[in-house]
Amino acid sequence: MGKSALECGHREAKRYATTKQITSSARLLTETHGLEGFTMDDLAARAGVSRRTLFNYFPSKIDAVLGVHPDLDPDLLAEFHAGGPHGDLISDLGVLAGQLLDTKDLSRDEVAQMQRVLMSSPRLLLACHERFTHMTDAFVEEIRTREGAKFDETRARVAIRMLAALFDLTLDHYVADADDRPLSEVYADNLRIARELLAQ
Repeated sequence: MGKSALECGHREAKRYATTKQITSSARLLTETHGLEGFTMDDLAARAGVSRRTLFNYFPSKIDAVLGVHPDLDPDLLAEFHAGGPHGDLISDLGVLAGQLLDTKDLSRDEVAQMQRVLMSSPRLLLACHERFTHMTDAFVEEIRTREGAKFDETRARVAIRMLAALFDLTLDHYVADADDRPLSEVYADNLRIARELLAQ
């Protein structure tokens, strides 16, 4: 039993490392040559994986650049559905957002590079927007699961859009600031400031 769990943990760690290596390579190639300036074979060679392995991880260059969208922690999501952890919708959405930020495990340089890469390609910006739209729809459903079907969908979408704006601001602060706080802490501070402003 213990060996099986250990093997499972090793496989997950290896998959995570491979995913990060492919994504990092895709972003470097995009920044250096442009999205159209390299092939999937070039990406596989740069990442040190076979073409078959590459396609097992990502179906396209765009997916490789954007990376895998992290999943919400099931226990945290269950707590959110039950009205926690704070009993306040905006604060609790902030906790979920913070967990996603921590899961990404991005350095300051990686965030800055990702911003540059996205701005270099309209196709990447469009794909990023499509992902955001999908994420918004998913979060709206999570809110309505928690608050009930009578909770106005427009209110749910406004809440998500506000948090998304704070997310962009957090990335800018994270790149510009010299402190070593994790992204989730910077986001929590920005959320606190936004709540103080809206309360005035």
